[in-house]
Amino acid sequence: MVIRKTVSFNQIELSYLDWQTDGEPVLLLHGLADHALGWSAVGEHIAQHYHPVAVDMRGHGQSSKPNDGYDFDTVMSDLVQLMEHLGWSAAHIVGHSWSGKVATYWATRQPEHFLTMVLVDPIFVYGMPGIFRLTFPLFYGILPFLKGMGPFADWDAAIQQGKQMKQYRDWNSLQESVFRESLAENPDGTIGSKFTKAARDEIFDAVLRVPGLTQEIQVPSLFMQPQAGVNRFDWQLKPYRKYLKNLRVETIPGNHWAFLVEPENFSKTLIDFLA
Repeated sequence: MVIRKTVSFNQIELSYLDWQTDGEPVLLLHGLADHALGWSAVGEHIAQHYHPVAVDMRGHGQSSKPNDGYDFDTVMSDLVQLMEHLGWSAAHIVGHSWSGKVATYWATRQPEHFLTMVLVDPIFVYGMPGIFRLTFPLFYGILPFLKGMGPFADWDAAIQQGKQMKQYRDWNSLQESVFRESLAENPDGTIGSKFTKAARDEIFDAVLRVPGLTQEIQVPSLFMQPQAGVNRFDWQLKPYRKYLKNLRVETIPGNHWAFLVEPENFSKTLIDFLA
């Protein structure tokens, strides 16, 4: 049975889902504007063999939403302290999208915390020139997954938007619950994202400014490449092949959110690798 728990440190609270099973620990990290519940189906699958925990990263879901502290070092510190709270010295670390880059940054600096590293369609592994910051407002307007932030006039309007988003393409009970969990009613009666603009702005700055891979990493690693994901070409995998010296690449069905749209295939690939 999965239970939601909370831990406090660094003047914030982190909320997480704990399947409380036996087996090697697996830490599931969501992407930008997502939250822990998105890992529900995968957690259920792998809990038969492992001990999964999925965390709402700071600024997301039910965790605290400070005005700052979204740089990679602070996020990494959050995760290390969460692992200490769980009694884990090391774990299989699974990072999706933005958290995939967080994982590479973390593994470069503290590989001792990694049993393995799984990168699920990660983004922007290199640093970008500062000039790209001028394009942030454009990114915010065109990135499809940010359209779920709202605000929306009411729940009906929010749901109409959710049904158009790729990660909720089937609009099954899990996908609907994940979408609803990402939103809350604002004081003025509108519906808006639990993901904050402060988190969005600082995370984008860190993702585009700070390189994730700068030296060789020996940690056994899996790159999960969804067929309709953002990493579709060989040139996009070159930096991972260069720096990750114990790398396996697996093409999987689904889009950028393969764990939510194709959870059974995703889980099978993950379990096969971990085994």
